[in-house]
Amino acid sequence: MEYGFGPHLMLNCYGCPKEKLTDIGLVFDTLDSFPEKIGMAKLMPPYVFKYHGADPEEWGVSGVVLIAESHMTIHTFPHKQHAFIDIFSSRDFNTTEAAAYMVELFKAASHEVELSSRGLELPRNIRRATDIVNTERSIVLESPRPYN
Repeated sequence: MEYGFGPHLMLNCYGCPKEKLTDIGLVFDTLDSFPEKIGMAKLMPPYVFKYHGADPEEWGVSGVVLIAESHMTIHTFPHKQHAFIDIFSSRDFNTTEAAAYMVELFKAASHEVELSSRGLELPRNIRRATDIVNTERSIVLESPRPYN
């Protein structure tokens, strides 16, 4: 890929066992170890907590880990048996294998995968970026300028 900041994997897992979705240790350990499995570098330990909303059914475990390449999050909703996982990276990674790993980890009965390429106009190659900027600057400099 010549352009684009990187892939954003959004995984929606349904029908997950509640014991998986309430396990703070599982969410922490996953966020702690998974970045290395996909070739990413953690910038900090994961931050994981239990969330309790105004509605007693709206609760779960949420966690985030910042990686040098961007971030990874997990949000669970035990009462609804759902987990939502995002992995956004400036570096390519095997999104199919990452999704399969998470589906198996959370024992999802079904799932949806959304994959987006973020920053499509950003050149991946610094030399290519320099060429684009220099070309755009020369066009601007060569254009007639209105004067008051």
